[in-house]
Amino acid sequence: MIADRFGALAQDTRIRMMRLLASHHLTGLAAGEIARALAIAPSTLSFHLSALEQAGLVHAEREGRRIIYTARLAGLRDLFSFLTETCCHGQPALCSDLLRLLPDDSNEVKAMSPAFNVLFLCTHNSARSIIAEAVLDEIGKGKFNAYSAGSEPATTPMTEVLARLKVIGHDVSGLRSKSWNEFTGPEAPRMDFVIAMCDTLEGQECPDFGGHVVTAAWPFPDPTKFTGSPTELITTINSLYAMIRRRLNIFVSLPFGTLDKMALKARLDELGEPARIEM
Repeated sequence: MIADRFGALAQDTRIRMMRLLASHHLTGLAAGEIARALAIAPSTLSFHLSALEQAGLVHAEREGRRIIYTARLAGLRDLFSFLTETCCHGQPALCSDLLRLLPDDSNEVKAMSPAFNVLFLCTHNSARSIIAEAVLDEIGKGKFNAYSAGSEPATTPMTEVLARLKVIGHDVSGLRSKSWNEFTGPEAPRMDFVIAMCDTLEGQECPDFGGHVVTAAWPFPDPTKFTGSPTELITTINSLYAMIRRRLNIFVSLPFGTLDKMALKARLDELGEPARIEM
């Protein structure tokens, strides 16, 4: 976590944000106020705020239709503690107490580092996106919140997909097919990543999830169109599961704290190249 925090601050825009938020620690600032104060485009601002949240340096709290951001002084104190714990040959008490530069605010939220929200899309939200949601929910706990949706959602997820996920050990009780409209309203969770699991969602235009969202297309074969035997279908679903899991294992290992939005977009696009899918 210490390395993640230093990595998140190794960027000029984020340092400016932290200085600004520290100066408004008691009241916090809305995203629009931060953007105007620092002359930063809203899309760029949201990306950097997410990185600081992930590193535990910024706390976001919804107030009505606005999200208010405050500096997490506890996170900054942790950095100072780490840097000074070996001061004066391991006796920091002999030095001036640098930690007194930061108030010990007992009312500050001590929550775990916020997670990135990831939305997986496919037309019917019945197979590929359902698998991706289940896998990321398992391997990304604490760092990622997984969601899935579709433009024309099926009534329920594909029975065979749910059965295989359950056999593998995933909790399928919360998996359901749903419309992407559930993630567009003012009360919907703010997405950081939106990943389409098919080529073009059959030519449909995706909703506006906000300018801060990093998008990518990871096309995978659609098991609902498979016409072989039940045994062959199970083999197909197993192969699909393995491909999606390999892709997501790479995704969760990316250095999110040190990549800007354009670099992260490029890395996600690389993961979407068919040649990178191991059959």
